[in-house]
Parts: sequence; C-alpha cells; structure tokens
Amino acid sequence: MDGVLVLNKPAGMTSHDCVFKVRKLLKTKKVGHTGTLDPDVTGVLPICIGRATKIVEYLTGATKTYEGEVTIGFSTTTEDSSGDVVERKEINATFTRAQIEEVLKSLTGTIEQVPPMYSAVKINGKKLYEYARQGIEIERPVRTIQIYQFELLDDRDVFTGENISFRFRVTCSKGTYVRTLAVMIGEKLGYPSHMSYLKRTGSGQFSLEDCLTFEQIELAVKEGTIQSLLHPIERALFHLPKFKINDTLAEKVRNGAVLPCPEDESLLEGQFLMVDSAGKCMAIYAQHPTKKHLIKPVKVLAID
Repeated sequence: MDGVLVLNKPAGMTSHDCVFKVRKLLKTKKVGHTGTLDPDVTGVLPICIGRATKIVEYLTGATKTYEGEVTIGFSTTTEDSSGDVVERKEINATFTRAQIEEVLKSLTGTIEQVPPMYSAVKINGKKLYEYARQGIEIERPVRTIQIYQFELLDDRDVFTGENISFRFRVTCSKGTYVRTLAVMIGEKLGYPSHMSYLKRTGSGQFSLEDCLTFEQIELAVKEGTIQSLLHPIERALFHLPKFKINDTLAEKVRNGAVLPCPEDESLLEGQFLMVDSAGKCMAIYAQHPTKKHLIKPVKVLAID
C-alpha cells in the first residue's frame, strides 16, 4: 500500500496519535506525518503510507494555509486557548478595520519569529515544552519565515468590546507558528492576545476537499477500497518538473545510477522527477554537485 492519505485531523489528538491510529487501521508500520499540528488544531494532515514515506520531507516543507481566530485582551502560556492566562488588559480602545488590516499587512512578507516555549523545537537536545513544563524559560533562536498572504475574514468596520476576536486566513512557509502570529498581532495593537481557534485548510497540493475522516478511513478499509483513496506520489510532488524515461533507463534509475545530463537544461535548475512510461515516479534526481555533466539520484522512490 503506497500513497498519501490526507486526514481531516480531529481536535484532541496529536499528529503522533493520528499516525498511530492509521498504522493500526492500515496494518502497516510504514506511516509518517508531514508536519506537526497541535492537539487543538484541526484540518489537513497529509500522512505518507508505504514508499511515500520517502517524500515526507517534501510535504513537510510545503506551503501551508490556515484559518484561525485571534482574541485580544489576554495572553496564555501556550499562546492558544488551552493555556493558563498570563496577562489581562482591559480594552479601552476601538479598532477600525483599516487598523487591523494594516497590522496584517505589516506581518506579511519575510518576518522574524521566536518559537513559543510550548513547542517541539529542540534546544540542547531537549524540547522546549519540556523546559516549559518545568517552569524554565530559555532563550530561543529567532526564525526567519515567509508570510505569503494574511487576510482578515471579518466584515465588521469597527471592533470593540471587553475581548475582541476576529478571524483570519494566512498562507505561510514551513516553520511558522500561527499562534505566535496571533500574539504578534496583539502586540502591534498594544494588547495581550492569543490564538483562540485554528484549522489548517491547505498543505501543499492538498486541501480540505481531499481529506478523509477516521470514520471514512475505517469504512474504506472494511470495504477494501482504501488504496483507491490514497493520492499518488506524483501528485504530492506536483511542484517538481518531470522527465519521462524509457524502460531501459528506468531499470538504471531503479538501481540509483548516475546518468548523463538530459538535453533539457531547465531540469538542472533544481530537483526533478524521473517518471516511467506509465507516469509513475521512479526517483528524484538533480545535477551532480561536482561532475556537472552528470545527474545523480537524490532519492530513489521505485519499489524495492
């Protein structure tokens, strides 16, 4: 069984919990998720099955889209609604739509972000949340991330109240902490804040329309149709150019051979897929780092 299963992750489960459950349902150990979602977060979680586990890093690095809600007025230890309240501040201001949109605009593009203490980032071989649970706060490295689009999903012109909440949609790069974005929004408005809701609506090529619930997966396994619901590796790697090869060359690719460069020099600008006559992905290749007239495999994906 090979391919990408796109799970509509339910609230209350970690990404590891989801992988464990999929392993049991599909009766296979070759299962890997493509980017951690916090337990409270729902939505698109691509899970690689079988030989698709070889491309986990490519899906982990894909652009992600989220729809969430920020609440202004108090902050929490975890930067989301599951944490303890750290600070409260009475809101004595009224915010206009233009003010909030200007804040979102200021957080669009290349920005820097400090990972939250309650995260899986490792410092000195220990995860940050392990320090946090011991009440230890340590210095964290600043990350540079990309925010491609940051949109207000609220039609109000004026925002006022004891606690102000509004929805947003953000498309961002790997490594972005959306709950930290919610905190940054509050800081720019002059108030403590936290992320009160979050759903991932897109991950690379996959969206909510591609998702299956655990109930649907269980039914498909029972009916013997689960393989037909898995997305092929070729779709997951849609962003890489393809080079079609004949059966003779396919055998060499299967064995991880170093080969002469193809005539199409545009392929040499980065990594590209070697696909057989049936359109199945055999391997990911790139130009040899020192022997520029050759290409070498980055990852062989053909069945062993």
